[in-house]
Amino acid sequence: MALFRKKSEGGLMDVIRCDEPEYLVWKWRPSGDANSTKKENAIRYGSSLRVKDGELAVFVYNQKDGGSQDFIIGPHDQTIKTANFPVLTNIVGTAFGGASPFQAEIYFINLSGNVQIRFGIPYFDVFDPRFMDFAVPMAVRGTITFNITDYKGFIKLNRLINFELDDFKIQIKDAITKYIKGVVTNIPLDNGIPVLQMERKILEINDLVAQYLGPRLEIDFGVNMKGLDIASLEIDKETEGYAELRKVTAEQTTKTVGAQTDVNIRNLQDTQEINAINMAETLRIQREEAQRAQKLQSEAQNLSVHQLNQQTDVAKTAAKSMGMMGSGGNGGSSGGGGMMDPGSMMASMAMGGAVGSGMAGVVGGMMQGMNQEKQTPPPPPQVQYSLSVNGQQSGPFAWQQIQQMVQNGQITKETYVWKQGMSGWEFAGNVQELSSLFGTVPPPPPPAP
Repeated sequence: MALFRKKSEGGLMDVIRCDEPEYLVWKWRPSGDANSTKKENAIRYGSSLRVKDGELAVFVYNQKDGGSQDFIIGPHDQTIKTANFPVLTNIVGTAFGGASPFQAEIYFINLSGNVQIRFGIPYFDVFDPRFMDFAVPMAVRGTITFNITDYKGFIKLNRLINFELDDFKIQIKDAITKYIKGVVTNIPLDNGIPVLQMERKILEINDLVAQYLGPRLEIDFGVNMKGLDIASLEIDKETEGYAELRKVTAEQTTKTVGAQTDVNIRNLQDTQEINAINMAETLRIQREEAQRAQKLQSEAQNLSVHQLNQQTDVAKTAAKSMGMMGSGGNGGSSGGGGMMDPGSMMASMAMGGAVGSGMAGVVGGMMQGMNQEKQTPPPPPQVQYSLSVNGQQSGPFAWQQIQQMVQNGQITKETYVWKQGMSGWEFAGNVQELSSLFGTVPPPPPPAP
C-alpha cells in the first residue's frame, strides 16, 4: 500500500510501505510510463521506506535492460538515499544533481507468513506388485504448508511482475498432484506395503511423501515446505478390482497359513521322533548298565564258591591225615602196635585249625553279604512323566530323559506334564520336583559364524 500526500510541488511520495494483512508477494510501482522522469510517476530522494519485521522490500530498476535489484530486510524505516541504495549511483544521472526522481518497482515479500493449501487428488489406480491384474482406485486428501526462506532463489524462479498468489497456488497444486500420485503409486513395490493395508499405514506413507515432495518444491518454486498432512488415503471399495484383490489375498493368506501349519506339524513329528530315539538310547544304556552290574555280582559270588570248594578239599585232606595218625604213617602195619604219630597229629591239627578258620571266614563273609543284601532297601519306583506339546501327547519319559530334554531345550517351564497321581496337566515349572531342573539350564548356544 502506498500513501501519498498532495503537495504543491506535484504530489510526490512521502512514505512507501505495505499494509496488506495477508500476502506472500505484494507489489508497488509508480504510475506512468516506464523510465519517465515526471515527478508524479517516480520516486524521489528523501521519500521514506518502511519495512516491517519479517518483510523484505525488493527494489527493481531498469527493467528494460534486465533489471537491477536492491534488497531491504525489515525492520527498516529510513529515507531513500544513494548511500542506502548503492545501485542508484549508476542509474541516476548527475544532471539532476542527486535530487531527480527515478522509476522503480518495489515488491514486498512476506518472510514470516505461512501459506496453506488444501489439496484433493481424485481417484487413481494403485497396483499390488503380487497381483498386477487388479487395479484399486485410491484418492488422497490433505494440506500442505510452505513459506519463503531463500528469497533470492524465489525471485530467480518466479516473475515478480504481475505476481498473483492464486495462480501460484494452482501451480503448486498441480505439482503436488503429480508428485504425490507418483510416490503413492510406487509404495507397494518400493516399500513393501500391501495395497489393502495402505489406509492403516497413513503416517508412514505421509513421511515417505514428505521426504520426496519437500526438496522438489524448493527446486521448482523456491519455497520451503514446512509441513505435509495427508488426512486420508481413500480406497474405492465398491470396485471390482478391490473385490478381486481381497479374494486372491485371502486365498494366498490361507495357503501361507496352511504351509506354516504343515511345517509346524513336521517339526513336532521330528521332535517326537528325536525324543523316541533318545528314550530308546537311554533305555539301552540302562539295560547295559544293569547287565554289567549283574555280571559283576555273579562273578563275585562264583569266586566265593570257588574259594569254599578249595578250602573243603583242604579240609578233606586234613581229615584223612588225622585218620592215619594211629598207623604211624604206614597204615597200621608197622610194629608200633598202633601207637599215635605225634608229628602227624600236630600237622593235622594245625591244618584242620587253618581250614576251620578259613571256612568260618568264608561262611561268615557269605552270611554277612546275604545280610547286607537283605538289609539294603530296594530302589524306589522310577517316576515317569508324560508331555503335551501343541495338543500332541508323548511319553511317558523317565527322570533321566526328562532331565536331558530340559537341558536340550525340548522341555521348558511352559511345557505341560503329567504323572500318575496328578489331578491334571500342569506346567513343568509349577511341578516342585521338576522346577529345580530349570535353574541349571545353560543358555542357548551362540549362532553359527
